[in-house]
Formats: sequence, C-alpha cells, structure tokens
Amino acid sequence: MKPLIPSLLLLLAASPALAQTGPAFPVQLQKELAARASDYTDVTLDKKMLSFASQFMDKSGQDQQTRQMLQNLKGIYVHTYTFAKPGAYTEADLEQIRSQFHGSEWVPMVRERSKNHSEDTDVYMKMVNGQNEGMFVLDAEPKELDFVYIAGHINPKDLQGLGGNFGIPKMPAAASGKGGKP
Repeated sequence: MKPLIPSLLLLLAASPALAQTGPAFPVQLQKELAARASDYTDVTLDKKMLSFASQFMDKSGQDQQTRQMLQNLKGIYVHTYTFAKPGAYTEADLEQIRSQFHGSEWVPMVRERSKNHSEDTDVYMKMVNGQNEGMFVLDAEPKELDFVYIAGHINPKDLQGLGGNFGIPKMPAAASGKGGKP
C-alpha cells in the first residue's frame, strides 16, 4: 500500500457521516480514555469505505489476498489510546470493554495475561450458526490501549494481513493464530 493511503483512510474515517455498526462501546468510557490519552485515534470503516479503500491496493500478491478478505467484511472499527504514563486506565475500564463481548454469540479465543501487567490480550470470535461473523481484539499495555472490532467473516490468520493497515495495529502472534506456544 502506498504511504499516502493510510493518511487518506484516517481522514475519510474521521468523517462524522460514518456510523459505527459494531458493538456499542461505552461512549462515556471512550470520552474518558480520550481525555486521559496523550494521543488517540478512532478509525471507522464501513463496507462502503472498505470497498473504496481496496481500490488503492495492488491487484497482485499480498494486496490481492487482503482485497479478497475485505470483500467478506462489513466494517473495521479501531480505537487506539496512547498515554504519557502507565496507570491511565484501570482493570474496571478493561472489564467494561470486555463486557460487550460476553453474549452467547461471542466466544473467547485467546486470553493472555502477563504477571506484571505489562501486556494483556483478549481475542473473541463472533460465531453465528457455526460461522465466524466477527472478531474483537483488545490489547492492553501500560501506556497503550488498542481495541479492534472487525464485523464480518474473518479468519484469525487473516489478521496478519490487516495488521499495520487501516489503522489496525500489528497483532501479537497469539491473536493471529501464528506462533506462540503449542
């Protein structure tokens, strides 16, 4: 993808005309996290925007695989908060986010916790009639908090192709289904 494209996508995603069709993340918590953050980014790409963005991708190689994957998606919603110092969010904040994914359709796939709280990762899959219809990734580090909701059919291994694109942070190996411990 050309270097100009991520900036263009962020500008387009910031348009107030775009409506999020994903889970209703607690608006008050989003405002509080944004107020505490030294930097934050919200990216909202619905089906129309994903189709538009895919026009700028190469028609061969890795970009072709990503283009095909985007056809199965209904939307990508990314929230990234960077904090000047650790302790800007609480475990209660994380639980408030996680609680949006405790319904019968949401299945926890990965739960990684570090003993020193240096990094926690959660991955949930939305399963409807035996089919994957969405994915949620929460990655919490002392000075950064990322959550990504992908609506539509996606394979966990496909995250590697999306990581670093569309405002989606590069995913840990555990979240993508690659690497990690057996």
